Amino acid sequence: MSEQPANPADDGDVTRADSLAREIFADVANKWALLIINVLGERTLRFGELHAEVGGISHKMLTQTLRVLERDGLVERTVHPTVPPRVDYVLTGPGQALRAMVNGMCGWTRRHLPHIEEARRRFDADRSGNA
Repeated sequence: MSEQPANPADDGDVTRADSLAREIFADVANKWALLIINVLGERTLRFGELHAEVGGISHKMLTQTLRVLERDGLVERTVHPTVPPRVDYVLTGPGQALRAMVNGMCGWTRRHLPHIEEARRRFDADRSGNA
């Protein structure tokens, strides 16, 4: 029995475990990727500048996340032939489009923060009373 070839349209279905869309979604839907995309904005930054602006990220995690974003075509990495080498990072067109979505999420968070804080207080109080 031969395997049926995958339907290319299925690659865009985030509900399918084996879809490319889900893999990309997992690449960008984490706190470090979202913060890096937000920090890069419309400017070019060096690794050290990015590290300084993304509070709490380790060098290793920054390197790993930048590689994933570069692989997905969201960040462009430019190495300048200087001593020591200078490496710049900038968002690509698709990265800028994603940044607009990230900014929307940041706005949503600010607008709904009081509600979320209150819901967490109630939830935690209910849980501590039932322990």
